[in-house]
Amino acid sequence: MLTAEKILKSQDIHEPEKVDVPEWGDHVYVRVMNGIERDRFELMVSKGMDKPSTANIRAALCVMTICDQSGKRLFTDNQAAHLGAKNSVALDRIFDVAQKINKLKQEDMDELEKNSVTALKEVSGST
Repeated sequence: MLTAEKILKSQDIHEPEKVDVPEWGDHVYVRVMNGIERDRFELMVSKGMDKPSTANIRAALCVMTICDQSGKRLFTDNQAAHLGAKNSVALDRIFDVAQKINKLKQEDMDELEKNSVTALKEVSGST
């Protein structure tokens, strides 16, 4: 039987997955988020945040999951807007891998994106 100690000591974060990004001339690694990061990602793109950048769902997930080979993040949360200005094909490729390895179901992503668009409209004052 598992105990709290066994669970907390377990090494449950897998190796990052390599993703070729020819648009950027090389590759990146994509990692699984821990529980705190997953909650922060969902908050970042949900109605709970009042920043216009919440509609940038692909880049938001990419900044949370792009890492070096050892799993260390390359971007901070507040770099999502800058990353979102990059090639959409490259971002989609990374986003697809991040979504798959983080077990983000498409219906969950659709709901988060819908909420982020609603929040963006509320912030901008349009309906």
